[in-house]
Amino acid sequence: MNAISQTIQAAPLLRVSGLNKWYGHVVGCRDVSFELRPGEVLGVVGESGSGKTTLLNCISGKLQPTSGAVEFDTSRFGLTDIYGLNEPDRRRMQREEWGFVHQNPRDGLRMRVSGGANVAEPLMNLGDRNFGRMRQATIEWLERVELDTRRIDDKPRNFSGGMQQRIQVARNLIHGPRLVFMDEPTGGLDVSVQARLLDLLRELVRDLGLAVIIVTHDMAVARLMADRLIVMKGGFVVETGLTDQVLDDPQHPYTQLLVSSVLQI
Repeated sequence: MNAISQTIQAAPLLRVSGLNKWYGHVVGCRDVSFELRPGEVLGVVGESGSGKTTLLNCISGKLQPTSGAVEFDTSRFGLTDIYGLNEPDRRRMQREEWGFVHQNPRDGLRMRVSGGANVAEPLMNLGDRNFGRMRQATIEWLERVELDTRRIDDKPRNFSGGMQQRIQVARNLIHGPRLVFMDEPTGGLDVSVQARLLDLLRELVRDLGLAVIIVTHDMAVARLMADRLIVMKGGFVVETGLTDQVLDDPQHPYTQLLVSSVLQI
């Protein structure tokens, strides 16, 4: 059985059902449903204002949806609605089993402590108090994201934007999460830096067998990273399918417009 068949047959890690988020009379996202399986990378694409970031925030526990369910196969409770958990249990689940890579690394890093401390902090949050073991794990992860380990004690502000993003990636993967959310992880970076970071992310995701939900407006990022795509417009899902299928043979007029706009650049 090949990897794709195994993924299709695996029990869902995440199940989103009838998710709605309204801001008064304005729709953020409406009636979104999908499943994500272990090791699968789901891309959510659309222009600014399409609802993709609202969807990501609702799924990741940052924004309470108006209605619908976000069920995750937690280690402690099995498949359960994250908004049915009490606050301590939900925060524990997010801390232990999830990662979140922000578009702006400053939103995901503590700028007043060293890069090494940023990477090690998730281990401390899980109860590790062995300084030597944590420092060694941090060094290994800095090497893995291709950063100079001699700079382990430098503050994030002394690193370039691309390097800060690598620190954030290491911080979010060091504790072995099962699901990682990525919000425009290459946004704002130079093209050459974007390309190398994308290669690195793809390698790490495949090597670690991570389940990932990545939000992007960049079709090239979606093609490189995602196994499957959701296309959003005005808060609605207008098309979904395997990445190559959606990008090579788009069915919805909006998806066709997105793809053609890339080809015309």
